[in-house]
Amino acid sequence: MKTALFEEPNDILTGVAYKNIHIRKTIVSYFADAGNATIADLCRETNLSVPKVTALITELIADGLVKDFGKVGSTGGRRPNIYGLVPDSGFFLGVDVKHNHLNIGLIDLQKKPIKISRNVPYSLNNTAESLASLCELIRNFIREANTSSSKILGLGLNLSGRINYATGYSYSFFHFNEDPLSQVLERELNIKTYLENDSRAMAYGEFNCGVVKEEKNVLFLNLDYGLGMGVMINNELYYGKSGFAGELGHIPLFNNEIICQCGKKGCLETEASGRALISMFKEKLLAGSSTVLNKKATDDIQMQDIINAANNDDVLSIELLAKIGEKLGRGIALLINIFNPELVIIGGALAATGEHLHLPIKSAVNKFSLSLVNTDTQLKTSKLGEDSGVMGACLLVRKRLLEYPL
Repeated sequence: MKTALFEEPNDILTGVAYKNIHIRKTIVSYFADAGNATIADLCRETNLSVPKVTALITELIADGLVKDFGKVGSTGGRRPNIYGLVPDSGFFLGVDVKHNHLNIGLIDLQKKPIKISRNVPYSLNNTAESLASLCELIRNFIREANTSSSKILGLGLNLSGRINYATGYSYSFFHFNEDPLSQVLERELNIKTYLENDSRAMAYGEFNCGVVKEEKNVLFLNLDYGLGMGVMINNELYYGKSGFAGELGHIPLFNNEIICQCGKKGCLETEASGRALISMFKEKLLAGSSTVLNKKATDDIQMQDIINAANNDDVLSIELLAKIGEKLGRGIALLINIFNPELVIIGGALAATGEHLHLPIKSAVNKFSLSLVNTDTQLKTSKLGEDSGVMGACLLVRKRLLEYPL
């Protein structure tokens, strides 16, 4: 059951009541990250007295969020009780919206994945019908998860394009109303909703449970139909002034006449993205090139078809990926020269082509970036793959609901 702990702060909650909720969230966060603890442990963490922490723990037990697990082993003296979360007392829902499918997942308070549905068929279009279909697919997932919607504390939803996570507005998709999209979804689904740019959410998922270890300054590149990027500086996601930081695909790197999705010409995305790959592939087919996809109608060829063909040693697909990789490497070299990151992670659908893309990227990075800079930068492929976005969405909504600034 949802409690006041996860509701938005309001003007009525002031003074002691406001601070108590903040401390209760701190305790829940501590349990979620560090595991079970005694009253003494929590006193050290919160710098509060034993009576105060005991009272707060009693409230959390009454809310059904915390459980008393009884006495803990001790070498002598009175044994203290140990407390911890009831993991299934609350869940966080994440929805990662792709071009032609969804990934939807549910995690518990301790960040354990409960259910993930991958590659749920869906067509992303900027229409009211597409938005209605999205809401229905989310409802279906909740029903199939056999979880009471009252236990879902929040929903994190990822979309490509311009997202202002702080206001809840999406400027690239479903911008039909004066109200922010987050509020529209809340009314439809009756779940507190947070929007996020898909690349940034994927980055956050990878930062928390992917290839990132001790690195504090990391770039995550989402190589899909378009190009996006998530930036971590000193262990924190970087958003920029309006929340639009990371538009990798719109670096004006080329002198061409190709109109980008953004309406401008010469963007990196026009020659080094999934859309560019499809366009190049179709041009080669029309020119008579041979490929395992010759029997498929040209207009029906999708990015995943080319990825699958490359992974089955199709020469044309591999050649075009190498061209894409070389151009991407130029863009990444530019980023390395600017950010001097510890780690660059290659993620998104195109990363599934492995060395076919990774090797030309690495070669171009070595060629075009400053050697003193790139020697300190690792280049790795995403560990989570398709799950990076859905895990990032779940973890970001968890983070935002457990934060309660004083």
